[in-house]
Amino acid sequence: MSGQSLLVPGELSPARSVPGNIRRPEYVGRPAPTPYTGPEVQSAATIEAMRIAGRIAAQAMEEAAKLIAPGVTTDELDRVAHEYMCDHGAYPSTLGYRGFPKSLCSSVNEVICHGIPDSTVLRDGDIVNLDVTAFIGGVHGDNNATYLCGDVDEESRLLVERTREALNRAIKAVKPGRQINVIGRVIESYAKRFGYGVVRDFTGHGINTSFHSGLIIPHYDSPHATTVIEPGMTFTIEPMLTLGTHEYDMWADGWTVVTKDRKRTAQFEHTLVVTDTGAEILTLP
Repeated sequence: MSGQSLLVPGELSPARSVPGNIRRPEYVGRPAPTPYTGPEVQSAATIEAMRIAGRIAAQAMEEAAKLIAPGVTTDELDRVAHEYMCDHGAYPSTLGYRGFPKSLCSSVNEVICHGIPDSTVLRDGDIVNLDVTAFIGGVHGDNNATYLCGDVDEESRLLVERTREALNRAIKAVKPGRQINVIGRVIESYAKRFGYGVVRDFTGHGINTSFHSGLIIPHYDSPHATTVIEPGMTFTIEPMLTLGTHEYDMWADGWTVVTKDRKRTAQFEHTLVVTDTGAEILTLP
């Protein structure tokens, strides 16, 4: 694996502003969101709105990813995604969610998830996950992907490639009538082929008018994930695979989650709606 030194927290830039005409999620300015009590199966109108939110989130992530290169800061990636979403009438869902200070999550190398964009400078050989969620039309669209920065070692490159494949396999496993745990079973069995760890404490989730509805989508074969998949359900699948342990530590910022052994980790995510025969990806650019 790459001999990169471990990450340390950088400096945060001031909070970015959002035009006043853009609708905010209800949790902005509050310590926590109102718990979701609605259905997991969504109306046709909600699903159509989520297609728009998902497309904007995917395009914002794509625009930010174009800048990934040695010497670029994670804060600059945040700026690009923030401006793209605002320019398209969307609010960056992470901004102000439970106090999160930025418009995307940037998780580099050993960071499993929820890295905060700051003055950290990307280095040749890094891998960086961008997690972007857009709120527009009263709904959220959430996606992430892991990108290569410069000349990345083979072990890390394969981890990224195989994590993307794990997501693709999991999406194909989604069928009405199956239990949610089929998703984790597919991911875990694939990851085990390569000796990868599968993160257990951070999961996919239901998403709709709520950023996190309460529906949990584990990425391992959980005996408790017995909810039956139904047409019209909307949720994310977002496997996090590691080169070592699935156990983690959290930085003092209360957000940044790193592998306990500090080995590298990759993640990919799409927002889906269940159809009569499978799943439609709502987060395509």
